[in-house]
Amino acid sequence: MADGFVQVSQDAESTSFRTGQQQDGGAASLPWILRAPGVPYFTTGDGEAWTPIGQNDAITWPELAGLFRRRDLESVEQHIRQLREKGVTCLRLMLEYAHTEHRYLERPAGRFVPAMVQLWDDLFAICERTGMRILLTPLDTFFTWIRWSKHPYNQANGGPCADRTQLMICPATRELLKARLAFATERWGGSGVIFAWDLWNEMHPAQAGNQPNAFAEFIDDVSPFLRDLELRLHGRAHLQCVSVFGPELIWKPWIVEPIMRHPLLDFANSHFYEEGTIDDPRDTLAPALSAARLTREALAEIRDLRPFFDSEHGPIHAFKDRHRNLPEAFDDEYFRHIQWAHLASGGAGGGMRWPNRRPHVLTPGMREAQKALAAFLPRIDWLRFRRRNLNAEIAVEEGAVHAVGCGDEAQALLWVVRSRLGPAQGGLRRVDGAGELRATIRVPGLAPGRYAATLWHTRAGQEIGQQAGVADDTGLRLTLTLAGPDVAIAIRAAG
Repeated sequence: MADGFVQVSQDAESTSFRTGQQQDGGAASLPWILRAPGVPYFTTGDGEAWTPIGQNDAITWPELAGLFRRRDLESVEQHIRQLREKGVTCLRLMLEYAHTEHRYLERPAGRFVPAMVQLWDDLFAICERTGMRILLTPLDTFFTWIRWSKHPYNQANGGPCADRTQLMICPATRELLKARLAFATERWGGSGVIFAWDLWNEMHPAQAGNQPNAFAEFIDDVSPFLRDLELRLHGRAHLQCVSVFGPELIWKPWIVEPIMRHPLLDFANSHFYEEGTIDDPRDTLAPALSAARLTREALAEIRDLRPFFDSEHGPIHAFKDRHRNLPEAFDDEYFRHIQWAHLASGGAGGGMRWPNRRPHVLTPGMREAQKALAAFLPRIDWLRFRRRNLNAEIAVEEGAVHAVGCGDEAQALLWVVRSRLGPAQGGLRRVDGAGELRATIRVPGLAPGRYAATLWHTRAGQEIGQQAGVADDTGLRLTLTLAGPDVAIAIRAAG
């Protein structure tokens, strides 16, 4: 395959964990994740609602570093178990992380590194035992681009690709990528640990010679190759998406079609790095409202009921370019507000943070925020929730608050946050949650009838009240008393 570049080392073949051989010719114990029929969310193969709650991680970062050369598998497993206890269901990972010289999956190109294969064998086994799933992307395109002079795919290093601007379209490189995906699914693809494949991390025209049809051509080639192979190997195929650096959707509108609507993809992803709000926050309100708006804009581009979620966000400019570590209390609130704005606006889950902290891990407060969101999820019947975004339609009739949400004729989900900011501390401002604040909100779109609203404390992760109401042709009116900065609300038809 590909002029001799693709081969599998004997050492890689001899390592221990082969998910495709675990049970019944490839059926692993962990149920696979599917698109839920008729709604823009996910389900397990057992018919239970499933929501991606998690973040981006990397095999070189502190919490997974013990995997390499099996240095500390026990601490990694303990960490994954702790994440599961916090409600985390999914990690987004790259098969290699090209930030260093020692985590390439292939070196030279086409030869799978035994230590890396063993690393993934061990991680898949840990995830299988703990019930953690992975959104898996084959190539670290960011550091492959930044450190192209070092990468094994570079022709100067014996690889097939003459220039990084040809990564997505070079035929020999494409064959290597397909061989990498084939190796991964042959070895690990029989497992429900793989939630989905992100076929290409952050598609960018610069990686494809700025050819306007390159995104669709790549998907048209790679997607059916992998799906057909998985059907032959496993009798079914994992879900697929591609991802994009979100601002590119604005700068280059022609890429919206393949990212959001390509017929071969199962769900849509974007990376929320809006300039000046999310990427470099000065307060904890504007980034959340941006996440709500970006989610609404993404949903407006989707013509079917495929799910959507943000698979990367965070203070990337503040961290990477300004070398600023956000104060923990501020960052916790920034994180918590973004995840609720994303979920309430119709995204699947709370979005997936790229840590952008020193050390490069989420804070304990962020883990508690994930736990609070996970505990809230049963308040909505996700497998019957044909939501539409209502951010612009919800009416705030009283109170200095912002309200975002989504709903259908029988259910609605809201996030209400105060609009007043507190005093600046180090140039940063949090939402002012002092005192009680009365707010009245009208939620449109619900069928006339009786409803029960569950009020949820987003920081404590617990119910703080119930409210009954009757919807008429103008919607359902709720009057709230906020005792903190924000509240989440689940609304369901009363039995």
